[in-house]
Amino acid sequence: MAAKKRSLIGGVDTHRDTHHAAVIDSIGGLLADAEFPATTAGYADLLAWMRSFGRVTAVGVEGTGSYGAGLARYLTSKKIVVTEVDRPDRRARRAQGKSDPIDAIAAARATLAGTAMGTPKARTGPVEAIRALRVARRGAVKARTAALNQMRGLVAAAPEALRAHLTRVSAAVLVSRCAALTYDPARLHEPEHATAAALVGLARRVTALTEEITALDRQVAPIVRKTAPCTSALFGVGPDVAAQLLTTAGDNPDRLHSEAALAHLCGAAPIPARSGRVRRHRLHRGGDRGANHALHTIALCRMRYDQRTRDYVHRRITEGLSKQEILRCLKRYIVRDVYTALRADFTALAP
Repeated sequence: MAAKKRSLIGGVDTHRDTHHAAVIDSIGGLLADAEFPATTAGYADLLAWMRSFGRVTAVGVEGTGSYGAGLARYLTSKKIVVTEVDRPDRRARRAQGKSDPIDAIAAARATLAGTAMGTPKARTGPVEAIRALRVARRGAVKARTAALNQMRGLVAAAPEALRAHLTRVSAAVLVSRCAALTYDPARLHEPEHATAAALVGLARRVTALTEEITALDRQVAPIVRKTAPCTSALFGVGPDVAAQLLTTAGDNPDRLHSEAALAHLCGAAPIPARSGRVRRHRLHRGGDRGANHALHTIALCRMRYDQRTRDYVHRRITEGLSKQEILRCLKRYIVRDVYTALRADFTALAP
């Protein structure tokens, strides 16, 4: 009976087909570890196995945004506190080795020690829908950029007749001119015709990808406006920026327990950078780099078009700050606006 009532912590190392779980007691002692299939039935067996040792107070899960997403959702639905655990760093792995049991035990002990405190994203609402569409859009943008770079590379080394016609033009003009090229299929053994054929194919690819990106933008924009009207109304926040901020925050507003937490999540929190006589702060280089880029976009927009921001920049320049330092300050101030807007949006969405 005493064993049934003792508190314990779980840890899970997640993979595509299987999850390895470990259970430790309240002082970090290992009780057991086992492997379970990454299926709904496997999730149920994993939780039942953990509960056979006592009362589960929390479970640390690696990869809650990928292979561990299903398990995190299942445990949350069963009222289990789930903590997002970062994968062990390379230094720890060099010292301790690497295996599924070791990683599962490390996840449990990180949860017990409090070094792992992240709240996993719920992934059950409109923000997850936005994220899924943005994954497709990001892949299309990346593929289009690669195709354009390939076109530029071919043009740079193309025979002179082609190079003179296609060099020093914008991307849009390059695509339209390449799409209109003609070549003789019977003469593809000649560099000029082969290059023209390759450019025509790449131009078609770029055109198709552009249409795909435009279609995805049309699909995402109304969802963003409906989900986050307050955030979308902020100066300098367009649909893509708002979608990125929503994706960073996730569907569950409890992740945003403070303005400072959001700043840290976005890589816009000042941290000490002191040494000897130097007394200064800098922004930490962690966090969600996509969210940091979104803040950067808002800051640049406001520096150009918002009079209040322009006045602030002028004042800080007269105080001796560089543009980079001013951008850091602006990002932190923008987080304050974003946090207030996101909280308002999440409150309105709450049932």
